[in-house]
Amino acid sequence: MKKTLISLAVASAITTSLFADAETDALKAQLKAMTERLDAMETKQESLVEETANLQTGFNFNVLDNDFSHNGMGVAASKVYNSKSPLSIGGYGEMYYANKRNAGDDNIADVYRFVPYIGYRFTDNIILNTEIEFEHGGAKPGSTDAANGGDYGYAVIEFMYLDFLLNDAFNIQAGLVLAPMGLINLRHEPTLFNTVQRPLTEKYLLPSTWSTNGVIAYGNIGDNFTYNAGIMQALNFDNASAGGQSQIRSSRMGGGKSNYNNLAGVARLDYIGTPGLLVGASGYYGSASQGSVSGATALMYDVHVTYENSGFKMKALYTATKISDADKIAAGLVAGGTSIDKANGYYVNAEYDVLNMINSEYKLPVFVQYDYINPTDSVVDITNASVGVDVNAEIATTTVGVNFFPHPQVVLKADYAMAKYQNSGTTKKDQDILSVSLGFIF
Repeated sequence: MKKTLISLAVASAITTSLFADAETDALKAQLKAMTERLDAMETKQESLVEETANLQTGFNFNVLDNDFSHNGMGVAASKVYNSKSPLSIGGYGEMYYANKRNAGDDNIADVYRFVPYIGYRFTDNIILNTEIEFEHGGAKPGSTDAANGGDYGYAVIEFMYLDFLLNDAFNIQAGLVLAPMGLINLRHEPTLFNTVQRPLTEKYLLPSTWSTNGVIAYGNIGDNFTYNAGIMQALNFDNASAGGQSQIRSSRMGGGKSNYNNLAGVARLDYIGTPGLLVGASGYYGSASQGSVSGATALMYDVHVTYENSGFKMKALYTATKISDADKIAAGLVAGGTSIDKANGYYVNAEYDVLNMINSEYKLPVFVQYDYINPTDSVVDITNASVGVDVNAEIATTTVGVNFFPHPQVVLKADYAMAKYQNSGTTKKDQDILSVSLGFIF
């Protein structure tokens, strides 16, 4: 009997202990689950507080996604498309110092550009995107700074358009839009090209930054191609003060009040089906005048390629322009006399990030670029007779340099550019320029 009682007592104690352990484990599990729920609620609350603050202030405090690009544009210009709040503010800036190595040439310091991007999402499908550009220190009274040998700065609206997002295959931009030409025009932020100055080919011949009033449709064609196509305000070649190197560049209409009598078509097609590779072409065709000149037309096109792989980057571009009835343009020039008939140019740029070999958080790409422009390949006068070329316009520039990225959005640049005038009859001297600059996007 005693043994039976003892056994029952032991069994009871063991059972009680087991139930106690089970209850303890259950309580622990419940406490753990409650803690996890509280952590999740706290995280959600912090997110709601941040989003509410963003909505109340109207500002987007998100950092840039350096891998996000909308329709081929720079990451800062694309910020509004990836924003959580309705109002998005981004931008970029760059300033430089140029030491001209030839005797007697003045060196230059310039707060070259400060550019705010301001975007607003009316809905997920209707987006406003704008770029306001302050150049050379910003707008100042007067037109020139003759005492210091340069121009005063200015402020312009570089682009301002409404974007109607319909689907992956078809979207529409309307307003003051960027012409979808070349490699720099859509991606002109200083972290996206490695030279201190943009290539002369894309400055004088395409010419960046080129914005115009128009309507552009864009989208994807399957998984391998992207396209842009639209109509826009035609270039005004007889608006130039004279022919020569800057005639194409000065034919841009921009966003200021201007004649809108003639249209042009623009189109672009890029292959993106291979990782790291982009191959494409773009073209412009339309009237060469917004004034009294009739019949003259301009054809401009470029072919381009970029490739990236494991710290190596390469880009190349060729462009050409042909003006029909250029004698009519010559007669309409402010200075009169001659006009370009044909122009062409190209550049090749290769870089390698030397810190890629050690998987550094920083980047240190070294590069070399060859840039050739012939903006007066053929020149005619008002009688449609060939009058030769502008011997001071054909330039070949070899540039070597290095960039340092202490942060993906900040770059310090240094390069040495060696410009040589190609025509033996030139009155200009070859020039070497050592430049340093800093640039940023946000």
